[in-house]
Amino acid sequence: MKLLVVNPNTTTSMTNKIAKAARDVARPDTQIVASNSQNGPASIQGFLDVATCIPGLLDEVKQHNDVDAIVVACFDDTGVDAVRCVADVPVLGIGEAAYHAASMLATKFSVITTLSRSVPGLENNLMRYGLAQKCAKVRATDIPVLKLEEGDPATLAKIRAEIEEAITQDKAEAIVLGCAGMADLMQSLSDEFGVPVIDGVASAVCMAEALVAAGLKTSKIGAYAPYDAKDT
Repeated sequence: MKLLVVNPNTTTSMTNKIAKAARDVARPDTQIVASNSQNGPASIQGFLDVATCIPGLLDEVKQHNDVDAIVVACFDDTGVDAVRCVADVPVLGIGEAAYHAASMLATKFSVITTLSRSVPGLENNLMRYGLAQKCAKVRATDIPVLKLEEGDPATLAKIRAEIEEAITQDKAEAIVLGCAGMADLMQSLSDEFGVPVIDGVASAVCMAEALVAAGLKTSKIGAYAPYDAKDT
């Protein structure tokens, strides 16, 4: 099985972190191909970045037409619907995967994300997926995405503080890490807080493997039907 894990931003260090998180959970016979957009924003932090990164994401996806599934490694689920229009294979966003994983492990979860301006987009996605009622709160740390690449102890302290408040104030039974740049924190934070701390990269990779193993593909009627000359 061959999975493309594509980072819609252009930051290679984040792609490397995402690749490690994917390989740590992938089946032994799964090949992870990790890549990132060549054109677009260095990080995705709100509606403008989401819009401007999609052309580069689609260009990158089109370079990999031999994969069995695609994981879009941006927690906003940036461009997932567009990628489903150009790919027959299963396409998963890490936000949607993480939310569904949390909903199956706990009756209520909170999301810990980066900047405050990212919160409305994540809340919109939760409503669209029908999972808003299971999310206690989307909490912003106001840590820029690229700051997560520095390994600053103060950054981890802010994330830990928000998790503590999510458990004590929101009564969250599980925590969703709302950025692919947090993927390396899942296990240590789960151990520390004694609740499931869910990373979307790991969730999406495992779900993609399951869909491929079940022989399922993206529907090609209706919204994700192929485009042809008569559509232009």
